[in-house]
Amino acid sequence: MPYIDIPSRDDYVSIWYITNSVHGNVGSFDPEKPTIIILHPLFLDSSWLTRQFDDVRLSGENNLIAFDQRMNGKSRCRPSGYHDSYVEAADLAFACQLLLLPPAHILAFECVSVNAALRLAALWPEMVLSLTLCDVPPPTELKWVFNAYDELLQLWCYAQDLDSFEHAGNEVVNFMAESSDDLDLKDELIAFWEISTPPTKRLRIVELVNIMMNRTPLKSRELACITCPVLIIQGEHSRTAPMRYAEKLKNHLVNVKDGARLYVVRGAKACLTILPGSASIVNQVFSKFLAQQPCARSDLLPAQLSPFDRMKTALSKLADFVGDPEIASRDPRSSLSFSCVAPDVVNSQLETLNFYLKDIDKAYCPLGLDGRPMRKFSERKDSHWFHGDRHGCSYVDSDLVSAQRKYKSQSPERASSAVNLSDLVTNEVAQDGRMRRTTFSPSSVDKLVIRGSMSKVVASQGVSLSKIVL
Repeated sequence: MPYIDIPSRDDYVSIWYITNSVHGNVGSFDPEKPTIIILHPLFLDSSWLTRQFDDVRLSGENNLIAFDQRMNGKSRCRPSGYHDSYVEAADLAFACQLLLLPPAHILAFECVSVNAALRLAALWPEMVLSLTLCDVPPPTELKWVFNAYDELLQLWCYAQDLDSFEHAGNEVVNFMAESSDDLDLKDELIAFWEISTPPTKRLRIVELVNIMMNRTPLKSRELACITCPVLIIQGEHSRTAPMRYAEKLKNHLVNVKDGARLYVVRGAKACLTILPGSASIVNQVFSKFLAQQPCARSDLLPAQLSPFDRMKTALSKLADFVGDPEIASRDPRSSLSFSCVAPDVVNSQLETLNFYLKDIDKAYCPLGLDGRPMRKFSERKDSHWFHGDRHGCSYVDSDLVSAQRKYKSQSPERASSAVNLSDLVTNEVAQDGRMRRTTFSPSSVDKLVIRGSMSKVVASQGVSLSKIVL
């Protein structure tokens, strides 16, 4: 089976990969063709890269390989509070060395993959021929996105029935695709999440959200180490990955050969890899970019340095980047040795994982007895009055809605109270979010419900009437 095991004393990870070769493995790569490593989008896995693998412009002229991140798809790992984007980059470096992969072109989609690709190019430059980054995220999360993730995490992980889980999935689709009306896409995404990350596997989504919400920006010194050709492909109207951050990254890559390039997909919002129109444009731009690069072979040859020695060298380089000599003395056999998570954040992430681990065996599973989704999202019945239409409006008096909108638009307080969509998360905001996630309880409301007569409750539990709010 196409798994890569990376065992160590403090970690275990088994990385799943797919290829476009005849026998589905690296051994049957065509040595005359260059190799492309594709890193999948957020909340998805390598099975969602069919638009790249089926495109003859990419698969016909190149060897393709895609890895599932350690907490996505068929990959398996032990949950850890040390997980960050440097750990993701180390997983890729281990995988490339164990498979004897040649230097490759990297195509990375969205937040986690883009951050991992940048770190891979900084620490292991000999493995990367070029970088193509789609939907470059902000250095730290935007505040409104941070708060949205917080709310979606609770909806997703503590869904009590199929309707609740589908509601959470629908919110995530709207957030990812920015209010897409494609019902077929929603059906596919929600069915995929019902199988891959239901509430019974919520630790996977919790760890993924941890590394996104607690990420730290790359320093100028790290970005200056990237010298390979770089192409940035950005959606023109993406709210979660605004254009200005792609432009800033382009300007900070000062040592890139011939300068980093930025291509804007006009009219695109998000999900450049799974929406047919955007995916085709990305493939076309990427294939033209590759055609301008020097020819490269894919001979599977052992590296001059052993994986142990190469990873040890990378640890020393990372220690120099972050100014922490202790990093250089860590175990080179473990991906977690490359973690740059602060000790207080490690403790907080471990606390979050332990919190969501409670009663996980009792969590709701949205699958039928055959292990498949019980229905399509589009087959649900919106029979209740508060279910909204495709524009988010519920079935109430349209005149009342219009009046409310007119009142809000004329309100003098509206401009001052509007949310600034450009605000980035600070350390204080991130810490507050971590603390809030470990104090949430889906049964907290039930604990405040007083059942039975007031006299019995007061007599049996000693409840102070002064503390009861009616």
